[in-house]
Amino acid sequence: MFLTISTTGSSERPATDLGYLLHKHPGKTQAFSTSHGTAHVFYPEASAERCTAALLLEVDPVALVRRGRGKGRGGAPDAALAQYVNDRPYAASSLLAVALSGVFRTALKGQCTARPDLPEQTRPLRVEIPVLPARGGAALVHRLFGPLGWDLVQAEAVPLDEQFPEWGDSRYVRLVLEGELRLADALRQLYVLLPVLDDAKHYWISPDEVDKLLRAGDGWLATHPEHGLIASRYLARHKRLTQDANERLELVRLAEADGSEVEELDNAVDETRDTEERPVPLAVLRREAILAALRLAGAQRVLDLGCGQGQLLQALLGDPAYSEIVGMDVSVRALQIAARRLRLDRMGERQSARLKLLQGSLAYTDKRLAGYDAAVLSEVIEHLDPERLPALEYAVFGSARPRTVLVTTPNVEYNVRWETLPAGHVRHGDHRFEWNREEFRAWAEQVARRHGYGVRYVPVGDDDPEVGPPTQMAVFTQHDGTDSTDSTDPTDPADPTDPAGTTDPAGTTDPAGTTDPAGTPDTIRTTDTPKEGEAA
Repeated sequence: MFLTISTTGSSERPATDLGYLLHKHPGKTQAFSTSHGTAHVFYPEASAERCTAALLLEVDPVALVRRGRGKGRGGAPDAALAQYVNDRPYAASSLLAVALSGVFRTALKGQCTARPDLPEQTRPLRVEIPVLPARGGAALVHRLFGPLGWDLVQAEAVPLDEQFPEWGDSRYVRLVLEGELRLADALRQLYVLLPVLDDAKHYWISPDEVDKLLRAGDGWLATHPEHGLIASRYLARHKRLTQDANERLELVRLAEADGSEVEELDNAVDETRDTEERPVPLAVLRREAILAALRLAGAQRVLDLGCGQGQLLQALLGDPAYSEIVGMDVSVRALQIAARRLRLDRMGERQSARLKLLQGSLAYTDKRLAGYDAAVLSEVIEHLDPERLPALEYAVFGSARPRTVLVTTPNVEYNVRWETLPAGHVRHGDHRFEWNREEFRAWAEQVARRHGYGVRYVPVGDDDPEVGPPTQMAVFTQHDGTDSTDSTDPTDPADPTDPAGTTDPAGTTDPAGTTDPAGTPDTIRTTDTPKEGEAA
């Protein structure tokens, strides 16, 4: 990834003042370590008449994969291949924006200790980016940079292959900007608009991204005609964060129109007495329903199968009624995050003795899971290919055989109530299927009958009279003294009436337990993992 910033000058106002503004000496070549590789800053030319600073980002693909979530650019379905065949080393993207922020941090803030007068001066600037992804083409480039004071906005389409012009143009452009601007303003615009044009961020979007956007957009974003598009793309189309950004931008516009400060307008609500009733997240309602069912069952030794990042484990640890808690997941990474969430390395000896984290797959029987009071499979089964469900069924109900089994899964009928979910789409790209209430009950009753359990159903969330609850939960209770009538052969085909065998899978990866574990599963007691921003 490559970017150059050039300026011209004279003996009275030398172009080499660019070195003061960037806090990088024109006579040196400097390297800076970033989270995704190494950024190099050097000056191809440096004279009083003309000075050019270049930023070259050398991407480390191994570090990028390790810090990422295993997805391709934009969460593409061919994610595994995208780790090896992609444009990251060559095309400007959010990675370059991150490097720009880290290497030129002081310049972005408009600060220069040695020459405090320089940051406020406008100067002739020329910015060149040889390869820039532009989802929206050259027209969008002009719509984004045109209103920002540049005299020249040139977006030249890069052909797919110069030897085959009939193939047409790629989605990449060569960008040239020329104009009389403050350097800090130009850098802030690039920091925001590079990932907006690429429309794919390579790191987790958290709430503090709104603050970053508003800081970098101070003075230009609120009045930009495309501010809505910019906020949406910059925040990876995260609806709640985009709404927050737009509301705060509206306050800025109102303040400017009124000639007042934002703080004067944003005082309609006493924050110390916030009486607005906020909806309880479905994940919280699901945990509460699971905990209530476990208490009703009198369980003391509990399995959390497909425990993920440990949210339910954390709730179980907070209740001394549970004497032994086991979390199992096929993903070692998820277990490491769970261990960090639970502060396993700092946990007291008595508390630590109650908890075990196991790596293992629910596609195989596991003797370590036998003899427990209860097992929880919370939002797990929908991540398995339907043909794997009989193996999971036998591993849990036929081999482990806890007295109580709780299974939660989405109710596909409720999906019409999600305004942001396109029609016909599942709630998560990794869901292989989502059942309606009839399909889930048919599967649950067949499982109960085959393995000697009774089953009842508990709605989780708002139980809509037309489409039911957003989450459906089955509570299986083992019949006293009754063994499974068909639990000796996990290879037996599923009942032909079982809806699991006729549901089309969706997605391409399976963190919930369809991947064969490598080697012997280990018990995790301590962990040392890199920082990870991925949310549950």
